Amino acid sequence: MQCPALPDGFDFTDPDLLQSRVPLPEFAELRRAEPVRWIPQPGNVAGFQDGGYWAVTRHADVKYVSTHPEIFSSSLNTAIIRFNEHIQRDAIDAQRLILLNMDPPEHTRVRGIVQRVFTPRAIRALEQRLRDRALAIVETARTLPGDSFDFVTQVACELPLQAIAELIGIPQDDRAKIFDWSNKMISYDDPEYAITEEVGQESAMELIAYAMNMAADRKQCPAQDIVTRLVSAEDEGSLNSDEFGFFVLMLAVAGNETTRNAITHGMHAFLTHPDQWERYKAERPSTAAEEIVRWATPVNAFQRTATQDTELGGKQIRKGDRVGIFYAAANHDPEVFENPDVFDITRDPNPHLGFGGGGPHYCLGKSLAVLEIDLIFNAIADAMPNLRPAGDPRRLRSAWINGVKELQVTLG
Repeated sequence: MQCPALPDGFDFTDPDLLQSRVPLPEFAELRRAEPVRWIPQPGNVAGFQDGGYWAVTRHADVKYVSTHPEIFSSSLNTAIIRFNEHIQRDAIDAQRLILLNMDPPEHTRVRGIVQRVFTPRAIRALEQRLRDRALAIVETARTLPGDSFDFVTQVACELPLQAIAELIGIPQDDRAKIFDWSNKMISYDDPEYAITEEVGQESAMELIAYAMNMAADRKQCPAQDIVTRLVSAEDEGSLNSDEFGFFVLMLAVAGNETTRNAITHGMHAFLTHPDQWERYKAERPSTAAEEIVRWATPVNAFQRTATQDTELGGKQIRKGDRVGIFYAAANHDPEVFENPDVFDITRDPNPHLGFGGGGPHYCLGKSLAVLEIDLIFNAIADAMPNLRPAGDPRRLRSAWINGVKELQVTLG
């Protein structure tokens, strides 16, 4: 098998690279020639003094790593594939308290409690309120003064924030705080925000403290809401205040940042594929949300760490090696998707990995995210059917989030 031609020093987690583009051509080259490849990293550039990681790019291999937590741990080095070179090891280890960075059996216990938030009944109970909110968000954007507006801040970010607030009882007036804290937690790689890792950590602690205060209030004065069910139902198992705090922190990123970016990328895809927008407006296919998530793949990559020597894609993985699972690469695998580089809102089946590769860390909030995407694009198609681009998207500088900071649009 011929080795893929990548420039010396090429790193799929380089935040400068991801600020400019998702490296789909390089992913394709690796899938073809070396689907599991060692990517060296000099010094401590990612916060890990281990020399690099294995890049996994095929759909089947990403699924295999995701569904074998006994071999590939989320806890040992967390799921975040790149921090910055200044982070201390104790700061990395502290993140093991987040569900995303747990392994079974602790992960199984905590997930079993928090999945009460995402039952079909709980999501159905939210649907009409979220539909009304989606319509109100779009109506507000439609009446903004000026020739154009930022789709990210005026539309894409609002419904995910309001949904989280509805779901766990955060006052809607506080959603701006959640937005600000979550932005600071993931934006430390972007110099435009002038946010250091320390500021990100401070924001995380503020969010956790906010949630812990909610938990303490409900323990003292139980209410008929989901927070009370999570922290007070001791006969069924409950979260302590710390666990609830870290759960809300995870929601702020996993439920806010990812869905917001899926909606933004989805709108940009429609704007640059007008035939698909016309089809969507005419047919409103139920398959559209899943294709938007495949196309967007808001989380470019997570990582796992090998708990033992093993083999993957013909390569010998050593115990302790970090393994990067690249969802964007998997979601463009031609062995799985016909014409993967085509945006097709009627694609069916669509076994994308935008919500994870299966296994214990498959996205808890998938049904809520799909609902939000469906509702917001139905509202846009009804109230702003002639939306047009008013500039190129400005991408977030990040090592693992496929994010957009700004997307200027006009009503046309």
